[in-house]
Amino acid sequence: MHTDNSVRFDQASGLRKMQQQRNHVKVIAVTGGKGGVGKTNVTLNMAVAMGAQGKRVMVLDADLGLANCDVLLGLRVTKNLSHVISGECSLDEVLVRGPNGIYIAPATSGTQSMVELKPTEHAALIRAFSTMQTQIDVLIVDTAAGISDMVLSFAKAAQDIVVVVCDEPTSITDAYALIKLLSNKYGVYKFKVVANMVRSLREGQELFAKLTRVTDRFLDATLELVTCIPYDNNVRMAVRKQRVVVEAFPKSPASMAFRSLASKAGSWPIPTQVGGHLEFFIENILEFAQNKKRENVSE
Repeated sequence: MHTDNSVRFDQASGLRKMQQQRNHVKVIAVTGGKGGVGKTNVTLNMAVAMGAQGKRVMVLDADLGLANCDVLLGLRVTKNLSHVISGECSLDEVLVRGPNGIYIAPATSGTQSMVELKPTEHAALIRAFSTMQTQIDVLIVDTAAGISDMVLSFAKAAQDIVVVVCDEPTSITDAYALIKLLSNKYGVYKFKVVANMVRSLREGQELFAKLTRVTDRFLDATLELVTCIPYDNNVRMAVRKQRVVVEAFPKSPASMAFRSLASKAGSWPIPTQVGGHLEFFIENILEFAQNKKRENVSE
């Protein structure tokens, strides 16, 4: 039977082992506030495009309620992160290969959130990442919609946060709410914005301006417009084929924009201090979860 001390020892030894094994990994969280803005499409197309550019990429499907990365790629999934946490298999065993050699780590649909995990399950998750044999350069986290604790924990733990917005009032409102919460409560001040499904570059710039008008006025946060993804019927056609548009229609306008995004993301600097290691991404998620649990107990 595990005691609290043994769990802490397992976590600490797991983190040390991971630090020895793994060098710096770029961790990008893709989020958007509301659903329907194309967040998963942005995630997968960026990942596949980065794979084509020679990067070793893993996508963590972190939408615990509506996991769909595997569905959008037409992949067959038999096990997911819940089997890893329970000790039934290793993280390497649940990874599924996608286009251009990317890896997909399927989510734990319909199961408890990180806030509800037991200390032994926390340790199991850390061990899973510490013993992962698969070598990666980039981890892209596809978060759920909304501003749940899970979304906040993944976003806060990542090195770069990509906020996907489209030209709808609710998209702007929800993106602002997410940025406000992360900056005011959790000390996250830099955000990268992708204007998705825009009719023109000017529309994308105007969309970004709408968002920055409120963030500049009320928040201590810096936003950067990294790219505008044009509205493109080829994206919808690719989804129907269960493929990403960069693979199905490589010369389409959206594909060119996604490849540009991938090139930019590949050049974003990775922290050279200890926080640039993959284990600190996992450690930060679990620390967030433990803090939320303490908050819930005290209320």
